[in-house]
Amino acid sequence: MTEMIEVVGIRFKKAGKMYYFDPDGQTLEKDSFAIVETARGIEYGAVVRENTMVPEETIVPPLKKVLRPATAEDAQIVEQNAKRETEAFSICLEKIARLQLDMKLVDVEMTFDRNKLIFYFTSDGRVDFRELVKELAAVFRMRIELRQIGVRDEAKMLNGIGICGRALCCATFLGDFQPVSIKMAKDQNLALNPTKISGICGRLMCCLKYEEDVYEELNQKLPFVGDIISTPDGTGEILSTNVLMQQVKAAVRKKENDPPTIGFYHVDEIKVIRSKKKKRQPQQEVEDLTEYEE
Repeated sequence: MTEMIEVVGIRFKKAGKMYYFDPDGQTLEKDSFAIVETARGIEYGAVVRENTMVPEETIVPPLKKVLRPATAEDAQIVEQNAKRETEAFSICLEKIARLQLDMKLVDVEMTFDRNKLIFYFTSDGRVDFRELVKELAAVFRMRIELRQIGVRDEAKMLNGIGICGRALCCATFLGDFQPVSIKMAKDQNLALNPTKISGICGRLMCCLKYEEDVYEELNQKLPFVGDIISTPDGTGEILSTNVLMQQVKAAVRKKENDPPTIGFYHVDEIKVIRSKKKKRQPQQEVEDLTEYEE
């Protein structure tokens, strides 16, 4: 029998990942706030999942404890830290410019206990920021960490408007980035144009993943273009397929020497006589736009 463990779900950023913590005998309500112990120190987080029993195998031990529910004074500390983060951002920008470092500062985060300042940046290559760390430590008198992030993380932190006209999914509700492949765009019959299927981060859009399961299921029922099929009107060759309508377009001959006619048939109306492909290729995780086919 699977052993169950009581946990609460805590999130530290609006669209951040949810982490499980040991409530340590305390009852926490959803949408409240709590002070918890994390690997990087004491942190202030939002309760997104109240006390719940989950199977032991779903957690990663050791489980950190919830120290206590957050108070109004804790909320004030968070506001004060936010102001200090804004100041730290400006100071760091000045020092990056003076030291002529090839890096772009994205965000600054101060831990709740004011023990550490984390500076997030992007860069095309490696950056020697040892001198920058020394100067920042001398100014703020606390531990300094510079963390290089990717373009997807940068978009998540900065937020923006996607080509759909809505705020970015990664910045509003996606806790984790899911692998996105060029095969997903092919399965959905999208034009393989980087400007059409990539987000503002320059990578494949996360929303390609949303309907992939449905397209994979529907594609399994469809034959391939070029397959020879039998139809109610005769034998023909598939010219194109419509995944969502589960329909094929085929050039059909009633008799062998008759001129072909174009017809549309539902997948249930046809039978494959000869197929060009034995099976569909397994999906490969590809994010680099250089893999796009012309």
